[in-house]
Amino acid sequence: MKLRGWIVLAVAAGLAAPLAFRAQGPGPIEPRPKLGKAEPKDSQPDDVRVNIRADSTLVLVPVEVSDPLNRPVSGLDAENFKIFDDKVEQKITSFAMEDDPIAVGLVFDVSGSMQRDLNQTRMAAQRFFNTANKGDEFCLVVLGSEAHVAVPLTDRPSQIDSELMFAKGGGSTALLDGVYLGLNEVKKSKKLRKALIIISDGGENNSRYTETEVRNAIRESDILIYAIGVFGTGYGSNYSDQSVLSNLTKETGGRMFPTQGMPIADFADKIVTDLRNRYMLGYSPSNAAKDGKYHRLEVKLVPPKGLPKLTPHWKTGYYAATQ
Repeated sequence: MKLRGWIVLAVAAGLAAPLAFRAQGPGPIEPRPKLGKAEPKDSQPDDVRVNIRADSTLVLVPVEVSDPLNRPVSGLDAENFKIFDDKVEQKITSFAMEDDPIAVGLVFDVSGSMQRDLNQTRMAAQRFFNTANKGDEFCLVVLGSEAHVAVPLTDRPSQIDSELMFAKGGGSTALLDGVYLGLNEVKKSKKLRKALIIISDGGENNSRYTETEVRNAIRESDILIYAIGVFGTGYGSNYSDQSVLSNLTKETGGRMFPTQGMPIADFADKIVTDLRNRYMLGYSPSNAAKDGKYHRLEVKLVPPKGLPKLTPHWKTGYYAATQ
C-alpha cells in the first residue's frame, strides 16, 4: 500500500517487511544549526509533505511490535491496534507495512572510553551497511571531543566503510552534538523514511547542546532513533550514561539495545530487523485545531488469542499544524 499522493501531518521513520506473522531473531562542530521548517511543497517528491507541523488531515504513526524475547512481530491487522491522541481514541483509517528506501545516519563514538571496543563497533557498523537496499541513503557522524559529519548523505555505503576504517579514537565525548548533527544531515534527505543509529557508551561530557535541546530537535523531526549501548557487563553500574541513550531513542519510538558483554555486531542485526518490520497506522485527528500544540500519542495492542505478551514501540507525539 503506497502512501504517495497523500498529504501528511506527521511521519516518523518506520520501516517494514511483507505481512506474514513471524517473530524474527536476532573536525569541530558547526555553529548551532536549527532544524528549520519543511521545504516548500514543490520541492518534495510526489507532492508529499513530510513535516511534523504540515497543514493536513492525516497523522501517520509507525509502530514496531516485539515479543517477550525482544524480537519484532509481523502479521498483525488493523483491529489489533488502538491509538490515542491526547488520551482520546482515534479511528484508524489506514494501515500498512512497507519497505520503501530509507535515509540512515550513523552516529559513531570513537572517544577514549570506547577504545577497547572500537574494532567491535566498526564491525557492527559495517554489518549494518552491508544490508543496504537499492535507493537507501546514508551518512556518518564521528564524535570524540568534538563531532563532525565525516560522510554527508550518499547512496554508496562503501564510502562510510572506508571512513570507519581510518577514524581515529580518543578524547572526551560530545555525544549530544553528534546526535544533533546527525539529525540535521538525515533531515536533508527527501526519503519518506529516516532513521539515526547511535553506537556509543552514552558517556556524554563535552557537548555544546543540552539533552533538552536535542530532545526538542527530535520532537520537531520525523527521524527514528536506535542506539547500541556499549555498556559492557555492568549494565546497572552507570545509569546516567544509559539514560541519555534510552531517553533519546524512546522519544522517537526507537529503542536502545544494551550490549551487556554480548557481541556488539549482533545488535546491528537486531536493529536492521526492527527497521524492516514496522506497521504504519494512519488517522484523521478528532481534534483538528491548528494551534501548534504538542500532542501525546499512545498505542495499545489487542493481540490475537494465544500469543504471548507483545509490546508496542511508537513515537511519543507530534506538533499540530499552526494554520
